[in-house]
Amino acid sequence: MAEPAKNRIIDEGLDTGKERLTQERIDKVINQVLSGETGARLKAYMDTCVHCGLCSETCPYYLSYGRDPKLSPAGKVRRTMGEILKRKGKVDPDFIRQASEVASTECNVCKRCAMYCPFGVDSAYILLVIRRICHLCGVTPLYIQDTAHSHSVTQNQMWVKEDEWIDTLQWQEEDAREELPDLRIPLDKEGADFMYSVIGPEPKFLAGLLYQAAYIFNVAGCDWTMPSMPGWDNSDMAMFTGDNEIMGRNKKFHYEAAQKLKVKRIVMGECGHAFRSVYDVGNRWLAWANPPVPMVHAIDFYHELLSTGKIKIKEKYKKSVTIHDPCNVIRGRGLHDKLRYVIHELCENVIEMHPNREHNYCCNAGGGVINCGPPFKNKRVMGNKVKAKQCADTGAEILITPCHNCHSGMEDIVLYYKLDMHVKFISDIMYEVMEKPEV
Repeated sequence: MAEPAKNRIIDEGLDTGKERLTQERIDKVINQVLSGETGARLKAYMDTCVHCGLCSETCPYYLSYGRDPKLSPAGKVRRTMGEILKRKGKVDPDFIRQASEVASTECNVCKRCAMYCPFGVDSAYILLVIRRICHLCGVTPLYIQDTAHSHSVTQNQMWVKEDEWIDTLQWQEEDAREELPDLRIPLDKEGADFMYSVIGPEPKFLAGLLYQAAYIFNVAGCDWTMPSMPGWDNSDMAMFTGDNEIMGRNKKFHYEAAQKLKVKRIVMGECGHAFRSVYDVGNRWLAWANPPVPMVHAIDFYHELLSTGKIKIKEKYKKSVTIHDPCNVIRGRGLHDKLRYVIHELCENVIEMHPNREHNYCCNAGGGVINCGPPFKNKRVMGNKVKAKQCADTGAEILITPCHNCHSGMEDIVLYYKLDMHVKFISDIMYEVMEKPEV
């Protein structure tokens, strides 16, 4: 299969950014990042890699595109940071444009390669540094840059206005009360046990997930709330564009919303990158070793509800299911056993993918790649060939993945590769099979 970058993809963010770029700005940015923002970690990785090729077989792009060595993790690093160091930073606008496309659309920063490297070289970190350089040079794919702008202006991913957010919650509460008359979605309740946090696409496109979450919280008897103020959206595409300043600002809003409400814990919805942004990245940028408010992913929360009997199952789901392990909550957080406990409690017939757990292949939509938008969709989906085969080999009817980017990415490959399966969130299944009070 041909190299994906062989046929040039037109993207206004990359092309216009390149045209505006000066050599002076490139020199200044590279010096700033390499001298002021990186250190021993980057040098150790670049000096340690011996180009042994063991990382190659870990990468979905490499495997899906005919094992092209340019698309191995080491190959992508060599084409970007390797060239910058080799040329002592003296690279031109054409190089920055190419480096931005490689780093933003040919790597999901899934860190599978780092797990298999005998020296622990983290190619994803290196390519995130490249994204940072390209962002500061003003050369970032248009669609994901627009998302970062939304974070900057509205503190959410989808340009959702504050009144639209509140209206959506009231609408879902009203609908859910037809099924459970006493149901409430409590807004801005101080001192609650949980603040429930979601991502921007839920009120914009997937409001039914808010309905399901409210129903689960209410049936479980939880003391919970949601914030009406900015900070309700836990997603963060700025983290993936290299805009660390906006990323840190997003996380500050999120943490402060929980602190203002004096909640005991934050429950994150079914999203992987959003969870990573608050437990591992945003807190560090803000100089906290750990988040200021304890937080758990939806997997943790569902595990707690099921294991304590707060949610009981009326009858297990009958269709055969398989599990996609999202990189940021499995390889990055180690929730694979809890995920399987939850799925086996809900479902009768569970078929594992191979490899699975922390060895599972990325959905090929994470790391901000899916947010680079339509210009790169075919490139991304074709880079998902190995994942499509992994799914098809299970023969399962349903693919469960507790992550929004994974959900969207897997829906794309199910359609493109004509797989006979449907993609669902855990809450879709839980809502369907849980015991519901008679009213």
